[in-house]
Amino acid sequence: MIYVTRKTHFNAAHRLHNPDKPDEWNEKVFGKCNHPNWHGHNYVLEVTVAGEPDPDTGYVVDLGSLKKVIEDRVINKCDHRNLNLDVDFLAGIIPTSENLVRAFFLELKNEVEKISSAGSKLHSVRLYETERNVAEYRP
Repeated sequence: MIYVTRKTHFNAAHRLHNPDKPDEWNEKVFGKCNHPNWHGHNYVLEVTVAGEPDPDTGYVVDLGSLKKVIEDRVINKCDHRNLNLDVDFLAGIIPTSENLVRAFFLELKNEVEKISSAGSKLHSVRLYETERNVAEYRP
């Protein structure tokens, strides 16, 4: 099995807030990340496809095509946006890194697998919220 990863980045604002809980609870649980006027991150996103190379191309996935899918399905929707308010596929979720990687995976899966070699799968999505805080989703 070969793993091919495309790395990209985007900038976005969010607020960690559970509307079903009182403000005091949200402040205690989420701290600075619950600031009512939002806060931002310079996110780094890694998308990994796993499979065997196509015998005609030698590719598991064409990286140019993968870049376009990531841009169309995630980056163009999230970059310089408010993740709580502006992104359709994130509606109703608390935009923690854990929730974001799962949502990104689901948003990318079908399109990534269409452009990959036969039998290849979207393996994982990894999101760096900061240099030290990383979440990864591998179903």
